[in-house]
Amino acid sequence: MPRVLLATVLAAALLAAPAAADVRKGPSSLHFYKPSKHVHGQHGRVYWWRGQNNSDALAGAKRNLLMLYRSSGGSGPLVSGSVAIPKGKAPKGGWPVIAYAHGTTGIADTCAPTRGYDANRLNSYAFPLLERWLKAGFAVVRTDYNGLGTRGVHEYLYGKAEGRSVLDSVLAARHLLPGTLAKRYVIAGHSQGGHAALFAAAAAPRYAPGLHLRGTVAFAPASHLKTQFQAVTNISQPAGGLGGIIALGLRSLDTAFPGLHVASLLTQRAQALYPQTEFRCYDALAEPDSFGGLPLNEFLDNSKDLTPLLNDLGKNDPEHLRPTTPVRVEQGTADQTVFESFTKQLVDEYEANYVNVVYKTYAGVTHGGVVNAAAADATSWIRKRLK
Repeated sequence: MPRVLLATVLAAALLAAPAAADVRKGPSSLHFYKPSKHVHGQHGRVYWWRGQNNSDALAGAKRNLLMLYRSSGGSGPLVSGSVAIPKGKAPKGGWPVIAYAHGTTGIADTCAPTRGYDANRLNSYAFPLLERWLKAGFAVVRTDYNGLGTRGVHEYLYGKAEGRSVLDSVLAARHLLPGTLAKRYVIAGHSQGGHAALFAAAAAPRYAPGLHLRGTVAFAPASHLKTQFQAVTNISQPAGGLGGIIALGLRSLDTAFPGLHVASLLTQRAQALYPQTEFRCYDALAEPDSFGGLPLNEFLDNSKDLTPLLNDLGKNDPEHLRPTTPVRVEQGTADQTVFESFTKQLVDEYEANYVNVVYKTYAGVTHGGVVNAAAADATSWIRKRLK
């Protein structure tokens, strides 16, 4: 074989193959997400992998890989995620990593971003930001979260499981591609993902001590869940987008705290809609024929004792966390999903408890818009942290 042809073949093989010899390649079908074999093993280890070339792959990456990895703290042992490698030659020590946690898509398996779900751009709105990070020389690792696409029920806004899904995605990516990714990383996330990012940051020193977390960027993070839940569920107007969020939150509480018997606390109208959380994604749950059309004060039966439900919801409020590494919070002033007033309270509580936090608002920017409105500022901050 001519030398030029041999070199080309070898380069192609190296580009296509996983670097970790102990990780096998998974099937191309949806069986990738739910292997039949019972799973045991250390968290943060890859079960199997395959190339990613669907709509969730990042166009600016040299390689996009899908991985199924082990995690803990959730309803299922395996979590799906992806890793995108920048173009060019990796710096000494490997590419610095940004672990990105996505916003709300739903609980049903079909809602998983790596499966290509993107109705109403629920996933791809963040792609310009992720592509910016690739171009800046950062590997981008993403998680679907526990139970979203894989076995088990996704525990939406359940901080412990979300945070571990994020941290294990970085451990798994480094297991899959040894020598390619650096130990230093930043966590980032939007909305639900901002909530997940904060829980991951707080858990990182103990849960992933072998990695070097340099900081966390939370775009419009969900916070003060108990307070907001109490406030909005006393309003008589149709729920709209908040209806989908509340419904997913109730299903998550039902999974994480089965002793609550959440279904028994719902009104008859809400009970009739409740099964939809298992097969409809967020955008569909927010429609008038679903929870979006249900008045906010008709979700829960106020004749029942709701105190245990509210208390368990409050356990997942990120304002109680104490991250030990720097945090940057980005918020749009026109956000009608995560209200600026609650985000400001979160920042105030962090400052009062000596968390190293930076806060910036963007005038007239909506909930989804903050991701790209704050992209330049967030990237500049990340560059400094990952030097």
